[in-house]
Amino acid sequence: MLAFASPWFLTALLGLPILWLILRVTPPSPRILRFPAIRLLYNLQSRENTPDSAPWWLLLLRLTFAVLAILALAGPILNAIPTLPGNGAVVVVIDDGWASGHHWTQRQRSIIAVIAQAERQDRILFLLPTSGQGGSVKPLIPGEAKAMVKRMVPQPWSVDLESFTATLAKTDLPKSADVVWFTNGIADTGETDLAGILQRLGSLTIVTAGSAGPKVLMPPENSGRNIDVVVVRTTPGAAETAAIRAIAANDRILTRREVQFSADQRETTARISLPIDIRNEVSRLELEGENTAAAVILLDEGFRRQSVGLIAETGFQRQQPLLDELYYLERALAPFGEVNRGTLDDLIDAGTSNLILPDTGVLPQADKTRLVAWIEAGGILVRFAGPRLAAAGFDSKGLDAGELIPVRLRHGDRAMGGALSWSKPLAITDFSPQGPFAGMDTYGEVVVRRQVLAEPAIDLDEHSWAKLADGTPIVTAEARGQGWLILFHTTATPDWSELALSGLFVDMLRQIVALGTAIRPSSDRGEILQPLENLDGFGDLGQPLASARAIRLDAANPKPVIGPRHPPGYYGTPEAHRAVNLTITPDRLGPEPAPAAGISQRSFMSTSEIEFRPALFAAATILFLLDLLVTLFMRGHLSPRRGPRQAVGLALTALAFGNALTIPNNPSKAQSYDPDAFAQMASGETHLAYVVTGIDDVDAVSEAGLSSLSGALRSRTAVEPGTPIGVQLERDELAFFPLLYWPIPPDHPPLSDLAAERVNTFMHNGGTVLFDTRDQFEASVSGYGSGMQRLRTLSHALEIPALTPVPTDHVLTKSFYLLSEFPGRFEGGLVWIRDGEDETNSEVTPIIVGSHDWSGAWARSPSGLFAFPVIPGGELQREQAFRFGINLVMYALTGNYKADQVHVPSILERLSQ
Repeated sequence: MLAFASPWFLTALLGLPILWLILRVTPPSPRILRFPAIRLLYNLQSRENTPDSAPWWLLLLRLTFAVLAILALAGPILNAIPTLPGNGAVVVVIDDGWASGHHWTQRQRSIIAVIAQAERQDRILFLLPTSGQGGSVKPLIPGEAKAMVKRMVPQPWSVDLESFTATLAKTDLPKSADVVWFTNGIADTGETDLAGILQRLGSLTIVTAGSAGPKVLMPPENSGRNIDVVVVRTTPGAAETAAIRAIAANDRILTRREVQFSADQRETTARISLPIDIRNEVSRLELEGENTAAAVILLDEGFRRQSVGLIAETGFQRQQPLLDELYYLERALAPFGEVNRGTLDDLIDAGTSNLILPDTGVLPQADKTRLVAWIEAGGILVRFAGPRLAAAGFDSKGLDAGELIPVRLRHGDRAMGGALSWSKPLAITDFSPQGPFAGMDTYGEVVVRRQVLAEPAIDLDEHSWAKLADGTPIVTAEARGQGWLILFHTTATPDWSELALSGLFVDMLRQIVALGTAIRPSSDRGEILQPLENLDGFGDLGQPLASARAIRLDAANPKPVIGPRHPPGYYGTPEAHRAVNLTITPDRLGPEPAPAAGISQRSFMSTSEIEFRPALFAAATILFLLDLLVTLFMRGHLSPRRGPRQAVGLALTALAFGNALTIPNNPSKAQSYDPDAFAQMASGETHLAYVVTGIDDVDAVSEAGLSSLSGALRSRTAVEPGTPIGVQLERDELAFFPLLYWPIPPDHPPLSDLAAERVNTFMHNGGTVLFDTRDQFEASVSGYGSGMQRLRTLSHALEIPALTPVPTDHVLTKSFYLLSEFPGRFEGGLVWIRDGEDETNSEVTPIIVGSHDWSGAWARSPSGLFAFPVIPGGELQREQAFRFGINLVMYALTGNYKADQVHVPSILERLSQ
């Protein structure tokens, strides 16, 4: 859509005097007067003292200048938004919750277009995000509003429109205003009430994405040997495909599963099947292509499927399944654990974290010795009572803890409800608040008919996790070293109780198995968990948000309420952390309702506004200066004798007019810059280039490091690079450089759309970008430091392919030196390249990512000494860093071509001899 910043008819009226003046000073030839419009304008002026007719091309030049000047005054704009209704204040309301991360770039572009429209109409602006984060209830000038929108990011929680409506009712806004509401594409509670209040301010325009809404992930479930995760889309529509990626803590993609939505289907389920050792590496699940916090599910140790071993000594097991204790245990453990049967030695040797020992008597001494060591190292041993344990050898003091039981037991067993018993079967009614069963449902009808009794002791209550109605323990436990020894005082079959047939049995085993993980089920009850890492609105994990506060979980508040105080992410400590996810139920994912009467609706802009005024003014200025030259020449003022003086004067005149008429888009960048000079300098010889971040210390190290590497290349190889060049992504042409070194400090400024487009083009055309996050020794739950977290945020605007660690036989390992590692100032960690790269691939990877601070290892001070120490390998490690740099440059120069370009000077020299 083409619009004009100024009324067209006014600029046309201004153009008539300009045309009249042109015809006054440039009388047309008779041929030109054949055109009625020109003849009419010419006849309106006085013909007295009229000079001779001018050439037709000079009149055409001046008329073209006039047309360009008129168009520039009109201010044509391509892709302009519709004119805002009314003439009062403009209130821009922005839904910036998690759902707004979907199409966020288009959302920002449309908001800025509305601000520009209000600026052209000279109207007061108000900016109100519905999340309450940022914005202003005070009038804003357009420059402030645009800067605020560019800094704005989606929040990783749902907007609370009811609270926003209550706050808005107390806000002093103009009584007559025109409201533009950028909604998030889903039906939020309180949307109708807010629309009513906004409509009472004045006209209301709702701006939506106009396309399918976001998709989200539901909390996954361990289903046997699989992970089942439900994908929900906001708007049922045509059949489509979605992809889920299971990702490890180091950002390695473990698997990718596609799911199909049939026509009008809203939910579908993906099943992820992985071996247990690989499945337990999964740290998050995410929907491919969905940049929202609800499209990411973080996993913690509580979700890991633990390996559970059932000690199956063939002499102790019954042959019929329904009489076999292991049958009931296997059925109860299968939904959340990897269950394996085997001998004690086999299970411990396989690294099993939980062992379950059915009813046995006295254990052999060798087994006891090995089990004690295994428990103290962190293992969980669960034993079940039964006839064998009750009939084990006793002395006068009963069976003591030397037999691997948590408490001393009485001889024999206790029967309840039999023909010779006065007591009735008892229900399990009491769980210790300090044990893992605290707060669990007792299921009411689960009764025990027979049990082995514990000897009374002062500390018996401390070891009792569950009790019967009469207070006798039914589950006891004792901590041994880093592990636990647990005893069920009844059988794992229905012989002695109904426990094995109940859901309580499954819940109790689930909680016990979780004891072997970093999060213990009861440790967070009443504990305060500090924010460790948080998801941002794009679903990226990073440093805790400024608004994040500690979470207190207890029986009254088992789950935190996701919001500004408790954004999704990891809470706790790096050793024991809990994943808190943004869970959106399907009933809250409906499409937005149709707007009420009197409310207009439109979609986001698909492209940015393009303002032609600066280009038209520049073109008109050029034509004016050309006309000036022609006029001076025709009047003889550019004679050879006076040429130098006239040239100087003309240059000064051109500079004055250029400064007066040329309007820069960004005054901060209106500095002298000659792209031709830059192109000549960059193309004259090979240069290593680095990205100018605007942070002086970082840029200085980059320049010093590449200068030192260039010297090493000149002395060791046939490559003779010139002085390194720092490039401004928004300004400089990148195609002159085969390799771009890009340091990523944690405070790296955000990328503009133009910068991202230039980098994407550079990578598509065969260039290589080396991202150096320089944070190898920073640790977090995700395994990344601040630089990598910043890179993940910046990468939303970049087309970064799937990455994989550098293979051992990749070209990078042998392009000049033979290398097995790629250290910089720091060693360790992985270096990542495009997935699928190998030595047979003729294309250079467009991206290399590492965290080793290579420029810091290469950099020298002005005195010639190395500027920074290398850790921990000293100068030998620094030499390896230089070798990596040389291999990298050789790979960037020769990987695309098999002609060995770096040796061309030597080859030409040999041919000339």
